[in-house]
Amino acid sequence: MKKLLIIASLALSASASAAAATVQVKIDGVRNDKGVVQVALCDEATYPKDCRLTASAPAKTGSVTVDVPNVPAGTWAALAYHDENSDKKLDTNFVGIPKEGYGFSNGAKGTFGPPKFKDTAITVGEGASTATITLKY
Repeated sequence: MKKLLIIASLALSASASAAAATVQVKIDGVRNDKGVVQVALCDEATYPKDCRLTASAPAKTGSVTVDVPNVPAGTWAALAYHDENSDKKLDTNFVGIPKEGYGFSNGAKGTFGPPKFKDTAITVGEGASTATITLKY
């Protein structure tokens, strides 16, 4: 019986891994080669403050593509920012307005804060998925 439970557990783990996808996020509008471009994917429960799936790539003027691996199937929001000073945070001014470029999937924009999750939502299934974000400075 113990062996059967272990085999079932391993099979479930393997199928969960097989259902995970890579999300390729293309970030347009990168203004210079300084620092890195940070990308995060959030589900609705963690949006926008506690995104657990993250990846980054060196900044490059124009466009940068960042692959986020092992994303479970579901609905996600993609966020990106140009961390020009590589301090791993989005720098803001004294009233909270970002000083570094940032953007959301689907070109979603918020009013006095981030856009609604539904406006940023992308669907991830098995295999590769894509999202495009244009940075705003």
